[in-house]
Amino acid sequence: MKTVVVLLGPTGVGKTGAAVILARELHTEIISADSMQIYRQMDIGTAKPSPAERAAVRHHMIDIVDPTEAYSAGRYIAEVQPIIELLHREGKAPLVVGGTGLYIRAMTRGLFIGPASDETLREELLSQEQEQKGSLYEYLRRIDPAAAARIEQNDLRRIIRAIEVCIKGGGIMSALQKNCTRPLPYDFVKIGLARERKELYAMIDERVDIMLKQGLPDEVERLLRMKPDRTPLQAIGYKELVRFFDHEIDLQEAARLIKRNSRRYAKRQATWFRQEAGIHWVDVTGLVDSGSIARKLRSALEEVWDSRGQPLE
Repeated sequence: MKTVVVLLGPTGVGKTGAAVILARELHTEIISADSMQIYRQMDIGTAKPSPAERAAVRHHMIDIVDPTEAYSAGRYIAEVQPIIELLHREGKAPLVVGGTGLYIRAMTRGLFIGPASDETLREELLSQEQEQKGSLYEYLRRIDPAAAARIEQNDLRRIIRAIEVCIKGGGIMSALQKNCTRPLPYDFVKIGLARERKELYAMIDERVDIMLKQGLPDEVERLLRMKPDRTPLQAIGYKELVRFFDHEIDLQEAARLIKRNSRRYAKRQATWFRQEAGIHWVDVTGLVDSGSIARKLRSALEEVWDSRGQPLE
């Protein structure tokens, strides 16, 4: 079975730069598994690889749709498999890099295919939530408690989708999810980057400060003029600055919320990945430069290959 290497981990842990070095050493290309880097015009807030990094190694699944366009995990899988096949034909083991657990799970374990989205229903549900905050989560708890238990009370997008599936899919989401698509037919070698929490949070805070200095508010202002789909505006760094431009909060408060929400997101990512089987974890606490992280990743991959009796090419 053909191999796909997956480098995963929480936001800010150090994946991007190390992945470029590792990809060059393995003579391969990178496939992004980030649900927000797919959007054009969203560069700073999604921490896309720099132009120099993208020039050094070819990256796929970045800048593929406009923010005005809806996108799904199902579409991601449909578009990523031909890229994997092409790289294999060229004798390359693809390096998938990202922190979107749903995309990685869809590749490695299969994907639940639910009913198509219904914008009219979604608007009705959103209006109901605006009239009575918290009502949708309580409704989901009544009709599908198992699904509600896996969704945070403030994750309105996922709450609405779960209710939509129940209404349009002819059954509760937690039951329907048992009927998943098959995983992609590859041998996935999953390497996870981990870092001591206090250090990771400090690095996240620093990265947010850098993003703001690089012009994240201007990027969000340009995005708003495009009248984007709802999903891009829910991205951390964007939704907080939307509140700033709506005069709900000042810039200092927006920065504080971006840092807080980024830390919380990193914690959720770490929890998600810890529940996934077959990940070889690499602790990079204390390592800052990408070269050092890449060397430790290389050693971890060599150990995996040695355990399989295969050479790391």
